[in-house]
Amino acid sequence: MEVPHRLSSSSDETVCWPGAISRSTTLSKILIVEDDREIIKLLDTFLTSEGYEVIVAPDFAGALAATSGEEPDLVLLDIVLGDEDGRDVLRELRLISDVPTIFLTGRGLESERIAGLKMGADDYIVKPFSLGEVLARIESVLRRSSSKSAQRRSSGPNLRFGNLEINESTHEIKLAGTTLELTSKEFSLLVFLASSPRQVFSRDQLLQHVWSSSSDWQNEATVTEHIRRIRTKIEVDPDRPLWIKTVRGVGYRFEPGSTDAKAVAKSESAGEPA
Repeated sequence: MEVPHRLSSSSDETVCWPGAISRSTTLSKILIVEDDREIIKLLDTFLTSEGYEVIVAPDFAGALAATSGEEPDLVLLDIVLGDEDGRDVLRELRLISDVPTIFLTGRGLESERIAGLKMGADDYIVKPFSLGEVLARIESVLRRSSSKSAQRRSSGPNLRFGNLEINESTHEIKLAGTTLELTSKEFSLLVFLASSPRQVFSRDQLLQHVWSSSSDWQNEATVTEHIRRIRTKIEVDPDRPLWIKTVRGVGYRFEPGSTDAKAVAKSESAGEPA
């Protein structure tokens, strides 16, 4: 298995798969997940000439490593990666990132395109493709992504629950004055729950509202894993959560009454009155 690695020179620094050419530039960072060297070279040469920085990963593991480590602005993901399925890659990517993703595929069936879009892909490019179409679709998806971010910054309200502060304008979470590191999807999920205190949402409802997906297309374990990760960051004892409660057999709710959960849990563990 080959994974992305970083090469250095006196003039630039970039990430690439051996055999592919890649140069850093000043615009958006594109991750190409593809195992065909000819397509890699074609896309790399074209996109770098258009000013994009290109990262290449040839397989499932490389795609996850590059997404986590390099934080690309957009992913071009081949739906067929040797013996691996690009749709499985997308499912795993959505556990760690909501990076805009465009499927590359030789399958032009409408049913497959619809299935991919419902899974969370932002667009589809059917092979054989023209480079002009690739560029136009990349620019379109990046514009939509940028517009959503700008809208969130301009219109999103700030939420405050005791020592927990959620700032949608700056995309920051603070607990007792300390800034917490959440992924984009973790942030979106926490904001959605906190925006409707005490309201219970099923996993399928959370998939619909936060992932724009459903349990028909995406495993509900995606929600469970994100809740677990959020709890490890905002709860003193993730096994006995105070902020995000599990409603057995139904789903989850945000509990605003836990305004000083951190301080309460600390004082209890120290044997002090809460």
